Amino acid sequence: MKKVFFGVLAIVLLCSHDMFLKMDNYFLEPDTQAVIQLFNGTFEKSENVIDRNRMLDMSLVGNGRRIQVDSTQWTEKDSITFLNFKTGAPGTWVAGVSTAANNIALDAKSFNDYLEHDGVVDMLEWRKENNALDQDAVEKYSKHVKTIFQVGEELSDDWKTALGYPIEFIPQENPYDIHPGHSLKVQLLYKGEPLANQLVIVGTEKSEENSAIEHSHDGGEPHTHSSGEAPDHDHNSGLQLRTDDTGILEFEITNAGVWHMRTIYMVQSEEEGLTHESNWATLTFAIGSGHSAAHGSGTKDDHHAHEEESFPSYIFLLVSLIIVAGLFFYFKKKK
Repeated sequence: MKKVFFGVLAIVLLCSHDMFLKMDNYFLEPDTQAVIQLFNGTFEKSENVIDRNRMLDMSLVGNGRRIQVDSTQWTEKDSITFLNFKTGAPGTWVAGVSTAANNIALDAKSFNDYLEHDGVVDMLEWRKENNALDQDAVEKYSKHVKTIFQVGEELSDDWKTALGYPIEFIPQENPYDIHPGHSLKVQLLYKGEPLANQLVIVGTEKSEENSAIEHSHDGGEPHTHSSGEAPDHDHNSGLQLRTDDTGILEFEITNAGVWHMRTIYMVQSEEEGLTHESNWATLTFAIGSGHSAAHGSGTKDDHHAHEEESFPSYIFLLVSLIIVAGLFFYFKKKK
């Protein structure tokens, strides 16, 4: 009974604890105070704060510089960990947090439930095929999370910066240079190399208030949770995709708003006292509702300027008067 109790407690503490960096606003003004929230739980709800001594790295990247964040900039409230910082010059910025590894022991059933619940389906399938569903587990796990946000109007290349985490997502295009109707490619790296055939779950929150959140399960028909309902926080909810041989997955940007993706890569461990090791990765960013000024050569003002550069009306009137006058004198002379 005691073993079962601690197994259930362990799965409650470990499972459902995805980690995300989130912002209330991903479009910020230069040189202003801002806040990044670190959620440990689900994307919708943080269930506990993260000890600062577990953060191996906390970085801000912008304007070609990587800035190490001081621990004094963190605060905690209501199970959420907050980073207070001042934005810099205009550009597309990246923030990242990488945590130290923890170990957790799970009985066989709790471990199987965790694998199923959190979408670690490859390891669960291996256990089924190798008659290992009755084997207990001791897992070492760590989490590595990133967010991309836009400061001011000017875009920069910092969005593609690799932070050197054990596992991380790298977009192949600036998310703030695209809009709904485009597709986005994202590469998944493990120890700096492309990670192929890895399951990734992609979710989105539309920018309009009280809009429905659309999910797709296993490529099936989407369904919605209206804003007034309590959604099922199953970690497998979302668009489920596999990376290709180059570690890249591609998905359509269907709406403006916040987008997030998550994955857990687990391998069997040969380290003494362990059976498995996992690395968790998440990425969040926002998509605007229209083209940025960087799209093409024209902005709204440019469009009006082009219209004004068309055949001017005063020339048309002048030519018309000349023609009328010419006809007048022609017929007068003919009489």
